[in-house]
Amino acid sequence: MMDWSIEDLKKYDDRIIKIAKNKGLDWFPIDYEICDYYEMIGHMSYHGLPSHYSHWSYGKSFEKTHSLYNKGLQGLPYELIINSNPSIAYLMKENPLYLQVLIMAHCVGHSDFFKNNRTFKDTNPNVAVSNFRSARNRIQKYIENPAIGIEKVERILDAAHCIRFQTFRNNEKRIPYHEKKKKIIEDVNSQKREDFLLAPSSSDIREMTLTNDYDVLGFIIEHSKNLKDWERDLVEIVREESLYFIPQIKTKILNEGWASFWHYNIMKELDLPQSMHLPFLKMHNAVVCPHETRINPYHLGFYLFNKIEKEKGIEECFFIREVMHDTQAILQYLDINDFIELNMFSFDLHKKNNIYYISDVPDEEEGFRQVRDALIRNTGTNGIPSIYVETIEENGALVLRHDHDGRDLEVQEANGVVDNIETLWGSPVKLFTVLEGDMWEI
Repeated sequence: MMDWSIEDLKKYDDRIIKIAKNKGLDWFPIDYEICDYYEMIGHMSYHGLPSHYSHWSYGKSFEKTHSLYNKGLQGLPYELIINSNPSIAYLMKENPLYLQVLIMAHCVGHSDFFKNNRTFKDTNPNVAVSNFRSARNRIQKYIENPAIGIEKVERILDAAHCIRFQTFRNNEKRIPYHEKKKKIIEDVNSQKREDFLLAPSSSDIREMTLTNDYDVLGFIIEHSKNLKDWERDLVEIVREESLYFIPQIKTKILNEGWASFWHYNIMKELDLPQSMHLPFLKMHNAVVCPHETRINPYHLGFYLFNKIEKEKGIEECFFIREVMHDTQAILQYLDINDFIELNMFSFDLHKKNNIYYISDVPDEEEGFRQVRDALIRNTGTNGIPSIYVETIEENGALVLRHDHDGRDLEVQEANGVVDNIETLWGSPVKLFTVLEGDMWEI
């Protein structure tokens, strides 16, 4: 039975807003939707978006989560909020009042981060929901089209999902081929007469504009000669969605840390009754506690903002919130003493004995750098392999290269990736990578 009413939530929301404004937070208006646990699992499966397109993988995610939840093997997130204006956040009916209040304070921190962090500057929150609705409607029309149908649609979506994050990850803007070509020609035409012998040929121009392109999805959309218009549209939908979510991947630690930092400070000023204050403290400690086998972004982010406030003041915290992503903050603000206090270490798998062993500890400068680098390699998009277009061969084959950073690809998965890229490219695809120190072609 619920221990709260809508009026209770409105009362606390008003108080949270007043405190947050006095603290200098600036966020999108938040629309809260109340749902039961079953609906929350559905929202989770579709990334919290109320108008996301359908795909079998989202249904699979729903069934898996629902099954594990009913067996007591998995919990549900305390909060779920999307980057839009207004922001949309979900409150589960089953939550007690103290947890609803904590979630609302937490969501204010998230929305403030969405609105002000520069990593999100191109995510178009004002039209995010309508853009996703438009994409859903277009995909549904393709499914209902007798000449296309669901099997063909999901074949293209499966292939695009496989490489969904093989696109720009640092807010770059894609420059179309014809614009690149025009710029090169203009540069040549502006040369002095004595420099004409250095002018590139048409084949040189083609080579200069079709190489080293890290936006694989964008490249396929622009240059594939085999995609039909509706197929190209599907790939574009997946690419646009990926560009929307990449900032959240890149700022997971800071975003969760900022929201946790502010829910803690706002809740302390709400003058909660003892029946709510003690459960709040217990829940907060559970949220920001370290995990045994992996990095808890809530813990690391909360630690970082508390450290910065103590050492440099709250203004520096707002500066981090505005201009940085996770990798930048780790490099600039966490030193060897922090890693020791956080009890961080790196570990490797012993290939012969198939056991894990501690490989580095931050008790000296070299050990610290090794552990920090290991953390960064697994932070944000750094944990996603990066491939780029190297060239197009004369026979139309697409040549890709893996940006090898010391971590080898799984050959079976890499083969599957190449197969999916061939589905989109329509001609042979080659992927070059390094495996155990040797160059491989997949």
